Order: sequence, then structure tokens, then C-alpha cells
Amino acid sequence: MLSSPARHSTDRTDVIVVGAGVAGLAAARRLTDAGLGVTVLEAAPYVGGRMSTDKVDGFRLDRTAHFLTPSSAELRRTPGLEKLALRPLSHGVLVRQGGRSQRFAESRGARGPLTAARALASAARSPLGGALDQARVASFLNRLAAMPAERVLARPEVPTAQALGTRGLPSRTVECFLRPLLTALLSDPELTTSSRCADLALQAFARERLSVPTGGASTVPELMAAALPSGTVRTGVRAVSASTTSVDTAEHGQLACRAVVVATGARAAADLLPGLRLPAFHPTTVLHHTADAPPMAEPALVVDGDRQGPVSHTIVVTAADRSRAPHGRTLVTSVVLGDAASEPLTTLDKAARAHLGELYGTQADGWQLVTAHHDPEAVPAMRAPHDRRRPVRVLAGLYVCGDHRDTSTVQGAIVSGGRAASAALRDFGLPDAGTPAALPTAA
Repeated sequence: MLSSPARHSTDRTDVIVVGAGVAGLAAARRLTDAGLGVTVLEAAPYVGGRMSTDKVDGFRLDRTAHFLTPSSAELRRTPGLEKLALRPLSHGVLVRQGGRSQRFAESRGARGPLTAARALASAARSPLGGALDQARVASFLNRLAAMPAERVLARPEVPTAQALGTRGLPSRTVECFLRPLLTALLSDPELTTSSRCADLALQAFARERLSVPTGGASTVPELMAAALPSGTVRTGVRAVSASTTSVDTAEHGQLACRAVVVATGARAAADLLPGLRLPAFHPTTVLHHTADAPPMAEPALVVDGDRQGPVSHTIVVTAADRSRAPHGRTLVTSVVLGDAASEPLTTLDKAARAHLGELYGTQADGWQLVTAHHDPEAVPAMRAPHDRRRPVRVLAGLYVCGDHRDTSTVQGAIVSGGRAASAALRDFGLPDAGTPAALPTAA
């Protein structure tokens, strides 16, 4: 049982956390480990926030397309996630460009970094160019993988689109491989993201295969919630105002406390905390199609090197995780970014299926759209200059966390929740007791 039903209550808890996404759950765990009484309030009937998975006719359909890396220190240290199984995209990145497909397949050594680039096609006009260009890409990623984080963060900070021309790679490689790859990793088609954040994303890619959680994105917050003391999380409770000593809810009265952590999305946080700066956002639409036969047998991230259609990136998610669809069915998950994400669904679906047919080299007219999820505020923008450690302490007794305070990633949200909890513990005069955990990878 992940949560207890909401109830009218005048009982006083030490800390109320508003929001049961991964940031709020991370903060709640750090606070309970320090011996505080914590109540997590979630307006939805489930935990996870944007990191949720819909269940429709036997399909498990993520509302966002999150990629994780098994070696992430934040994931390894998060209690509950020692049970998380990750399914790697073992065939790397498949670039479709000019009617050709080329795979950037990662061969990794004992320490993890990418050590070679092997292509399905090696013609000079292929997306990654010939053997020399492929070797240069591998060398670039190897250097980035081995670079300490402090050196990455010490680099000059400019928009990613500007920084790409300074990496010493052929323009064809940049335009047909790095640009679409970073667009997928950052959900930013214009690449206005801070070059430092982009380098961190590429570093994670170079060190470890991209993976998806078994069973869907919601597995992550569900495991985190299950690791909390029973009754900590209350779903179906919508906060309408917050102060240092209480939270007013829409239907369940006022709940008293000694401190409040606001762990919602950026807009809801700004509503609860007037004066909080609202970031820009990258909109996304996630499309889930089903087909009778898989267009690709192996799991790979497919990107469009031509960038001529609405789909930024796509994966045959059932090639990595069979639990995402009923037996005998194939699930293809695709992400549309930028202005195209706001197109009417009928128009977008028709254009997307035509584009998916080109990307996979097959006929996709007969694919069925299971569902689509549009979120105009899916990813907080990290435009240069980007502060990766925005303040989480509003004042003593009132804190804020979420991916809008660190980096716009699952790991960033977890870090942010930990920072908010640490700030609260300092104000309480309590030690900060965090315990690391191991994170296995599913084969």
C-alpha cells in the first residue's frame, strides 16, 4: 500500500511535502531517515507526477519518455531503487539520414566508457561519415566520459547550438548525429540549453547505455514511495496554499506542521510560492503506436539525421521491455518536440506515422495510435547561463525542490529533493543521515 487515504486532520506532523514526484519522495526519505515525522500530499490519485505510466488495454504507456543510466550516482544512492530493473537500449543510436540507416553502437570496456564506434553502413555519405569520422566521434565521447565533472562545469557556458561548432568534429557529424542526439536527450529542438548541461548529458551517454525502467517510468516513484514508512503518502489531496507552519488543502482542511517542502512542478510551485521565478518550458507530445509486427527487432534510439519530420526520436519499446504491451503486440513510443507538439492530434498522428515509416523503413499507415500525451510544460528549459543549484530554501521552514531547481532530469529532481531536505535539517539542527544503495541493471 503506497498511500493512506486523505482525511480531515488537525494532527501536527513535522514536515509536509507537497507533491509525490521523485523530488518530493527523495526529500521525504531524507527527512524520515533523520527521525522526523513526514506527510506527503499528492493531488493525483497516484504517485509520480509527470513520471507516470498509464495502463490501457494491457499496454503500459509512459506520459514522458525518460531515459536513465544505470551508473547514475543519484539513482544508486536512492533507497528503494535497489529493486529497480533497467532495460538497456543495447543497439545504441540508429541515425536515419538521406535514406540510409547507420548505427552508433557502443562497445564499452571494463570501466564503462565507450571505446569504439561500429556502423551498419560506412559509406562516406552515411550520417557518421567514413571510418575516420566515426573514430573521431568515439574519441570525442571517450574524452568526455573520462573528464571529471568539475572540468565539464568549468568549460565556457554558451547555448549548445553554438558550442557544437567548437568540438573539433566534422560539420556533417555534428548536424546528422550530435544535434539530433542532443535534441532527444535534452528535449530541446533549438538547442538553447546550456552547453554545460549538454556536456553532462553526453557524458552520461558515453559512460553507460541509455535504459528504460522495466514496467514503465512510474516504477521509479512507486519504488521510492514503497520505501517510505506506511501512511506517509496521502493521494487525492490538493494543496492550495502553503506557509511555514501549515498547508491549506482544497477539500481536506488545514494541516499543521513545523515546515513545508513544495515539491511540485514549476508552475504549481509558483502558484503556492508567489514570487518564485517561472522558467520557460519545452513542450512534448508522446505518441504510443501499436503494430502487429515489430519494425525493429533490437532496442535502439532512432533519431532523424535529416530533421525533416515531426518525430524527434522513437524506440520500439517492447524490444527492450516486453512488459509494456500484451503478448504478441508491439509498442512503438515516439516523441514530438517544439511547435509540432502542439499540432491537432489527428494532423500530428498522420504526419508522425508517415515519418515513422521513413525512420523504420517500413509501412506505418496501418499502425494504431493507442494514446498520446501532450504536455506544454514537460521539460523546464536550461538556457545558458543555467544555475544547476538554484536556491531551495525560501526561508526557515519553507523550501522548494524539483527538476526546475537543478537539471531537468530524473536525477536532477532527486538531487533537488535531497538538497531541500538537507536545508530543512540544518534549520532543525539535525544531522543529515543518507544511506547509499546499489542499483542493478537488468540484462
